[in-house]
Amino acid sequence: MKFPQPHTLAQIATIISSEYIGAADFPVTGMNEIHVVTAGDIVFVDHPKYYDKALESAATIILINKKVACPEGKALLISEDPFRDFNKLTTYFKPFEKATNTIAASTTIGENTVIQPGAFIGNNVVIGDHCMIHANVSIYDGAVIGDHVTIHAGTVLGGDAFYYKKRPEGFDQLLSGGNVVIEDHVHLGALCTIDRGVTGATTIRKGTKIDNQVHIGHDTVIGEKCLIASQVGIAGCVIIEDEVTIWGQVGITSGITIGTKAIISAQSGISKSLEGHKSYFGTPADDFRKKYKEIAAIRQIPEIIEKLKDK
Repeated sequence: MKFPQPHTLAQIATIISSEYIGAADFPVTGMNEIHVVTAGDIVFVDHPKYYDKALESAATIILINKKVACPEGKALLISEDPFRDFNKLTTYFKPFEKATNTIAASTTIGENTVIQPGAFIGNNVVIGDHCMIHANVSIYDGAVIGDHVTIHAGTVLGGDAFYYKKRPEGFDQLLSGGNVVIEDHVHLGALCTIDRGVTGATTIRKGTKIDNQVHIGHDTVIGEKCLIASQVGIAGCVIIEDEVTIWGQVGITSGITIGTKAIISAQSGISKSLEGHKSYFGTPADDFRKKYKEIAAIRQIPEIIEKLKDK
């Protein structure tokens, strides 16, 4: 998330009532999660295990819960609770704006686009030309939709990220300040749910076709011309490269990459990154032929046991 205008380190420290290490006029231009940070961004870290990763990242402002040596060219914000203060910044720069109409006045709708009755379109949404938005679709604030996009009934774009910190009193949610981006010629089936990014965009690139009842987590990027069948669940921060085919009821864990033109068979479980140009099956998923050979071998176990008994 980039701020509407640059701020200084001292200004940000005032917003969250924190100490800072660095020049008061050190420039701050945005805030992001560690996998998408760039120079000028704030990143937060609240566990020693990840201090080095945050301090060595592309972010130039680190919101941290301990005074440490500040890397050259960077600045620190010292906070008792970086998670809480990151949420404060999200609320400050992306406050909730309630809807006053079913289709917000700030929405931009392109030529020859049809919005069926019952659809909800939030604030500052952009929809391109020749789109079809069916009844009971909900498009939350800030979504960007390209040309020739079809979205079927009941689909929700822009729900909150499923991202929580466990505390003694319960779970504390990391607020979502990102959005959803749908590029040209994408087809979304009925009852799909696509969460917005925490600070960036959850993105579906041009030409991808998605079946009914598919869930896509926050900050995931799905490449061009992918096919995703019904009841697939994709966690947050996943990268799915171009022309990947994913069949029904596949589950994909967070933070991994699926390579170009990979094919994943139905009901597979993906727990690690997979190379492109291969077919996969099973839980945990592995090369299709290898997995079927393993299954064939397992089926021979009872026969082997009986032969051993006879001896």
